[in-house]
Amino acid sequence: MIEYIKNKKEIYAIILRSSFEDEGIKFLTPDDFSQQLGYMNRPKGYIIQPHMHNKIQRSVTLTQEVLFVKKGKVKVNFYDNEKVYTESTILNTGDFILLASGGHGFEMLEQSEIIEVKQGPYNGEMDKTRF
Repeated sequence: MIEYIKNKKEIYAIILRSSFEDEGIKFLTPDDFSQQLGYMNRPKGYIIQPHMHNKIQRSVTLTQEVLFVKKGKVKVNFYDNEKVYTESTILNTGDFILLASGGHGFEMLEQSEIIEVKQGPYNGEMDKTRF
């Protein structure tokens, strides 16, 4: 299953549940997102042609991050751009979430292992506003 967490028309998060299955390739993000999330299901023997990614200068003005819950159960709380709570969801082992905009916080409901991927370079405390 794929879930979109939205506030009005703004996408705050995209969740790819571990139970999701489809054929071929499917990108879940709009083309203008600075972080792209895709899903591939290819048969044995399928070949992706060797390739390199070209150097292209890009402008990133908002950090977007992808979290993979390797193990555990995590509650994600979402906040609008005024830092007001909007809703929550639960992520389980094997779920992915792309955090695209708005605010977010986490509560570990079980011992959890999470893998995080986001743009760099990291700018320390300049990268976020805590509230």
